Amino acid sequence: MSGHSKWSQIKRTKGVLDQKKGLLFSKYSKKISIAVKEGSSGDPSANFKLKTIIDSAKAQGMPNENVERAIKNALGAGAAAVKEVAYEGYGPFGTAFLVEAATDNSNRTFNNVRKIFSEHGGSIGAQGSVAWQFSTKGQILVERDKNISDIEMAAIDAGADDVRESEEGLEVYTLPQDLHKIKTALEKAGAKIAQAEIIKESSQGTDLTEDQKPKVDTLFAALENDEDVIAVHTSANL
Repeated sequence: MSGHSKWSQIKRTKGVLDQKKGLLFSKYSKKISIAVKEGSSGDPSANFKLKTIIDSAKAQGMPNENVERAIKNALGAGAAAVKEVAYEGYGPFGTAFLVEAATDNSNRTFNNVRKIFSEHGGSIGAQGSVAWQFSTKGQILVERDKNISDIEMAAIDAGADDVRESEEGLEVYTLPQDLHKIKTALEKAGAKIAQAEIIKESSQGTDLTEDQKPKVDTLFAALENDEDVIAVHTSANL
């Protein structure tokens, strides 16, 4: 798989961010706000991206009232205060990074992201420098169990674009708009879903040695922990 291991990201989210629920919920609120404005709807049934984010937020324990407040705020008069921005950059060992953020102060966010790259052996890049290699996909991670072959067939029958087996289970890739439909089909087939989200995957996977991986992963984590950053994508195979 090209790009940062989502399985390792799940482990970090459960470990580090369990201690920072306020930060985690704030990020989800921003994601919800962006999805509402992007889809011109606060109704999850009419906005597939919003529904995907809400499902993910609830899986992380975000209370319903927080979700509803985020939707209400996004539809309110002050919704224009937060906007989506993206930054491109390079990490150690030739790795490419695409960083998505939601911010009410783009100068602050740019300076913070640039500083993180600099402090971890990377550099921020010009617009268009790496974004070309990332494509948007739906990704469903299915935990391994004894019915893994049946679940793989269910994914294919439901219209998945690609199914990849890994040590932890299955990585199912879909068109973004088909993610919820295929996730529902997998759940009906008995799959235990570890994560389902819209991602950006690099077509230029960068292989790293075991000695190189920690340095790149540290940069990834530092970017991910910035308060304005809502998603980090990389070409690194970690």
